[in-house]
Amino acid sequence: MKPTVTGILETVLYVDDVGRALAFYENLFCFKSLFATERAAGLDVAGRQVLLLFEKKSMLEPAVSKRGTIPPHDGDGHLHMAFAIPADALEAWEKRLAARKIPVTARYQWPRGGQSLYFEDPDGHVIELVTPGCWKTY
Repeated sequence: MKPTVTGILETVLYVDDVGRALAFYENLFCFKSLFATERAAGLDVAGRQVLLLFEKKSMLEPAVSKRGTIPPHDGDGHLHMAFAIPADALEAWEKRLAARKIPVTARYQWPRGGQSLYFEDPDGHVIELVTPGCWKTY
């Protein structure tokens, strides 16, 4: 029997200031915090995924405890991630971004009919809001 994957559980963004990033995602998306420390935070995304925020370079060594080991990982640069939104929510998101003075940096119309809005978080990561019709699977 072939083993299966049921989805992507976690996505990580590496940030300069965990508190600032946490406040941004909590305020804009109303994500609930699962945990928060000076160097890491986790946010519940739609009850199905977790957005992890790690301070840059804080995970360069393995995290070893009696429960096991988490291998080192890190990232730098302008990373990208996309959040799925309903098609009828696009205008509301445009207004929400504008109300928070977050500029939309790009827009894209996908061949299957989906639409994307792009903006940056405080660390310069490229965040996308995308409606159905982007991918064959969405």
